[in-house]
Amino acid sequence: MPAIADRPAIEVSGLGVRFRRNRRGRRSIKDMFADASRRSRPDEFWALRDVSFTVRPGESIGVVGRNGQGKSTLLKLVAGVLLADEGEVRVNGGVAPLIEITGGFVGDLTVRENVWLAAGLHGMAKHEIARRYDEIIRFAELEQSEGTPYKHLSNGMKVRLAFSVVSQLDEPILLVDEVLAVGDKSFRNKCYRRIDELLAEGRTLFLVSHNEKDLRRFCTRGLYIRDHVLALDAPIGEVVDRYNADNAE
Repeated sequence: MPAIADRPAIEVSGLGVRFRRNRRGRRSIKDMFADASRRSRPDEFWALRDVSFTVRPGESIGVVGRNGQGKSTLLKLVAGVLLADEGEVRVNGGVAPLIEITGGFVGDLTVRENVWLAAGLHGMAKHEIARRYDEIIRFAELEQSEGTPYKHLSNGMKVRLAFSVVSQLDEPILLVDEVLAVGDKSFRNKCYRRIDELLAEGRTLFLVSHNEKDLRRFCTRGLYIRDHVLALDAPIGEVVDRYNADNAE
C-alpha cells in the first residue's frame, strides 16, 4: 500500500490518555456516571498529556524516554490498539506493527498454522501468504520447526517469526517497540538489513528504543517523552544527547 505523499503519515494533536492505578474490580454504574461529570478520578493518572507532532511519509522517527513515561503507550495509540481520552491520532495509510512478540500468535498452533493466522490477522490475503510463506519461514530460520507448536519456541525464535511476518507486509508505516533487543547478533544484523531495505523503499519508521546505536542508525528525528509530555522534538542526535544528559548519573 503506497504512502500518500501529499499528506502526513501520522498526525497527533493534543493527545492524552489516562489509566487507573488500581485495576482491581470493575467500575460500578455509579462510578461511570460520576466519571462523566469530572475530568479525572483520584486513582487515575495521565500516561500521556497534550502531545502533538506530525510525521511525514518516509521519515524515520525514534521515540526515547525513561521506562513508564508513555513511549509504548504512544506507539499503541498510533497502531490503533489503544484509544485516546483527549485529542486525536490520524494515520494516513496502513501500519505494520511489531509491538509485542506474542501478538497474534496462538501457543497450541504450529509455526506453519501461526504464519497463516498472524499474516491473515494483519490483513494479508491468502494468495499473498502462500506466495510469501517460504520467505517468511526462511527469514525466521524456522525451516526445521514448521510443525512445532508455537508455545515450544524460545523467545528468540518467537521474535524471529514475528519480525519475519511483519516485515513482509506492504504497509507504508512500520511500528517497532524494542523487539530488536532480543535475539542473537546474527539475526539482529539480518533485521537491520531488512529495515534498511524497507526504508530505502520509502517506508515510514516509528521506533521506540533504549538502544542509542539503533536510534542513531535508523532515525533522523527524535521525540523525547519526559514526565508524560513531549519534552523535545528535534534531530535524533540532539534528542539522544538531551536524554543522556537528563539521565546522567
